[in-house]
Amino acid sequence: MKLTHYYHLKSISKSMMVFLLMIAGGLVEQGRGGTCSTSFFSALIQMIPCRPAVAPFSPIPPSEACCNAVRTIGQPCLCVLVNGPPISGVDRNMAMLLPEKCTTNFDPCDMEK
Repeated sequence: MKLTHYYHLKSISKSMMVFLLMIAGGLVEQGRGGTCSTSFFSALIQMIPCRPAVAPFSPIPPSEACCNAVRTIGQPCLCVLVNGPPISGVDRNMAMLLPEKCTTNFDPCDMEK
């Protein structure tokens, strides 16, 4: 009986792992230019230099470090950030303007929310 219980738990564990991978895969969304190959949190950390430029009502233009971060993460990951969970102190509309302000060739992100 204990062996059967073990296999049942193992089956549940595999199902849970598949479920968690599917959720994590949801963070890797399709953008017009491809797929974001990093996690939401990794992309968010890379975008820290942009924080002053995307604060609500901020008149501060993006710094060179910010523009380099935008180019590094690319359009698909920027769209994942823009369409992801709310980020305290970040104006999504300002974030969507970063590619234009940094003179990159990104297509605009489609707002999902």
